[in-house]
Order: sequence, then C-alpha cells, then structure tokens
Amino acid sequence: MALLEVENLKVVYGRVEALHGISLSVEQGEVVTLIGSNGAGKTTTVRTISGLVPASGGKIRLDGVDITGLAAPQIVKRGIGHAPEGRHVFPRLTVRDNLAMGAFLRRDRKEMRADTERVFKLFPRLLERESQLAGTLSGGEQQMLAIGRAMMTRPRVLLLDEPSLGLAPVLVETIFQVIEELHQEGTTILLIEQNALLALNTASRGYVMETGNIVMSDSAGTLLESADVRKAYLGI
Repeated sequence: MALLEVENLKVVYGRVEALHGISLSVEQGEVVTLIGSNGAGKTTTVRTISGLVPASGGKIRLDGVDITGLAAPQIVKRGIGHAPEGRHVFPRLTVRDNLAMGAFLRRDRKEMRADTERVFKLFPRLLERESQLAGTLSGGEQQMLAIGRAMMTRPRVLLLDEPSLGLAPVLVETIFQVIEELHQEGTTILLIEQNALLALNTASRGYVMETGNIVMSDSAGTLLESADVRKAYLGI
C-alpha cells in the first residue's frame, strides 16, 4: 500500500472540469514527480491533496486512510506539508516567525526548536536573515523559507510545487541539493516541476499530465528516454 494514493480524482471549477479522474501514488521514502505544461492541472492536483481545493470526485488516501474532503489544517495534522507555487510567505513576519507559523498546530516545543535548527542547517542563508521580514527576502530566499515552513509541519509527505520557478541557476542548484538531502533522510516527496529534465533527474518515478489527465507514467529513467517526453518537455 502506497503512503499517498490518489484515485480517480476530479476537480470542477464552475462549469470547467480541471481534473478528469486522475490516479497516482507515492511510496514511503520515494520522490515522485508530476510534469506537464502550464494549465495541465499539476498545481490543482497538489492543492486538492492538501485541502485547499475541494475534490468533486474520487479519493485521496494517506497511509490507507481516506482524507478526501478534510479541511486543510486537519490534513496538515495528518502529515501532509505543502510548499506552494509562488512561495506565499507571510511578508510582514520575520523568517523565524514564518517558520513558527509552519508549526502552528504543534505543541512539542522542544522538537519544534530542533526542527527550526534543522531548517537553518539546511538553509544557512535563512539563519543569517532570521530576524528579517520575509517580504524583503529575495525570491530564492523566499523559496527556501516556503520549503522550511512546510518542513516545520513534520510532514509524512512533502508537496513541492514549482520550487525552481523564477530562480537563478545557482539558487535552483541549492534548492535541489536540499531536496536530495531530504530524500536521503527518508522524506517522501511529490514534486511538481516545469523543468522536466531537473525533475526526472531527481525523482525515481514520474507522471505526465496534459489538460487534466495523466497520459503517461513510468520510471524517471524511462520517461527521460521517451521520444514524446523528450520532444514535448525536454526540447530534444
């Protein structure tokens, strides 16, 4: 049984069906990527998993337990952390306070302090700016903060939505080094990433989305060798 299972998931916005019954799974300790063009439904998928968008049909299970329809705070409590597309940090709060907001539902103060230090170890730049307002950080620093805030939930599954979007190559490298380190520590990750080459070189398996449907799924290596994927998403 997979740690995260999505079965025949549908999402409707008004009269438009954004997801047409998609299914995917993520095993414990695995990095799985969801790739596709803009508007394919990748962000809708992770926002629905994390309870920010209501499902219109289908099931979402975490470790075999149906979490479909639960409110976002309940889903966080169950063990799903989400670093959203666009970062969405709290601009008027400091770096440290943003991290504290990630642990808002927790009461284990000693472990929270340890997790904050872990984030600062992974992202030393955040430690340098711990008292700085998040709204004054660079885009790359805000992305680090968004991932760190999601980590403060102590997630069983970490949803990362476009972590490289708009970042300079050197910062993208830093972000993905941390993703690899989290993976090595056993964190289960569902990665949404427009840079298909980077995503498939990071993940063990991948799904390809087009207009609300999953049209292909396989090992990352096999997808990298697929002529259709290479032409559509790798520019080869």
